[in-house]
Amino acid sequence: MQFQIDNMTCGGCARSVTKAIHSVDPQAKVDIDLPHKRVTVESGVDRSAVASVLVDAGFSPRPAA
Repeated sequence: MQFQIDNMTCGGCARSVTKAIHSVDPQAKVDIDLPHKRVTVESGVDRSAVASVLVDAGFSPRPAA
């Protein structure tokens, strides 16, 4: 699954995104494309659960096109 996170602007944000995703799935594979503000997640957890923890962490995820 991919998310566009426009308010992910720095390495600290990228670490926070990864930490949030790993809080719901410690085994998730997270790939951050910071220049394009895109996150690709390989996880058995559904998209809504991942999006929810990202919102809780202060981010504004939306499905990436």
